Amino acid sequence: MAEISIFEDDAFSVSSLLAVVNEEPVIAGQISRSGLFEEEGVSTTTVQIEKDGTTLALVPAAPRGGVGLSVLADKRQLIPFNTVHLPQVFQILADEIQGIRAVGSLTELEVAQRVVQKRLDKAQKQIDLTHEYQRVGAVKGLVIDADGKTPLLDIYQRFGIARPKAFSFELDSDVTDVSVKCGEVLDRQEDALGSVTGTGAIAWCGKTFWNKLISHKSVRETYLASEAASALRGDRRQAFEFGGILWVRYRGKHNGKAFIGDSGAHLVPEGVPGLFVTAFAPADYMETVNTEGLPYYAKLERMPFDKGIFGEAQSNPLHLCTKPLSVIELTV
Repeated sequence: MAEISIFEDDAFSVSSLLAVVNEEPVIAGQISRSGLFEEEGVSTTTVQIEKDGTTLALVPAAPRGGVGLSVLADKRQLIPFNTVHLPQVFQILADEIQGIRAVGSLTELEVAQRVVQKRLDKAQKQIDLTHEYQRVGAVKGLVIDADGKTPLLDIYQRFGIARPKAFSFELDSDVTDVSVKCGEVLDRQEDALGSVTGTGAIAWCGKTFWNKLISHKSVRETYLASEAASALRGDRRQAFEFGGILWVRYRGKHNGKAFIGDSGAHLVPEGVPGLFVTAFAPADYMETVNTEGLPYYAKLERMPFDKGIFGEAQSNPLHLCTKPLSVIELTV
């Protein structure tokens, strides 16, 4: 019969649990799956961001006494950003493992590992959902905490950039030529990117914006005259290309609240290196001090009086858009 002492096995050490939770991370949400954000680990909890005009860039960390990044012009400045600490806690009571016995080829250790893995999987999924939520916030230029109210990072305000007015597609009017609107908004995005060029543009759309777009007269007429007309008879939630933009209905939500407002959309450049970045800081454990951050961490410890095992999974991200003006908010 298994006892609490089984968790003293090296299989439950911080290094072993790191290998488990980071081997095949669960990626939740459309934006996370799209690979829009470039991920990297940092060895500190604070990330220096360089502002050069309206462009932001991550600054590499250097050892104390080392040579820092050269700042060549007055218009450049270094602004520190703290990563966000996202802990998830769980517990495994003694009663949950007291009946564990070796069954077939499974040892008590293997069964105990499965119990821990189930807890880690749930914690990891909730962290992944939070990453998706914060990445949407980075696209919008405003990262909000889980309560839906508290700002964690206002990119425009922090860098002294005025938030631009949303671009209206005037979809409520039948006389609107949507293809012309597409050209206008792509020109605006191109101006914001400056000398940097991308490979395309993708628009993440809320439900109402999406429905008005696909039902608009000029969009339907264009499709009816093409080989893609069959798409109008299929699943109307499928992504499609129109006017040089890949239009995608965004479906991410939590507790019934959509991450992107129903009547809005966000036009994002594709193929721009370093446009969206995610920096992962190390966990607040002695074992991870001054190490390069990983997406997930986990650790176990005994509860008082050996009543069970207390566990934690955590992530310490900073999600950021380095050219916020290149992301254009769209309205109907």
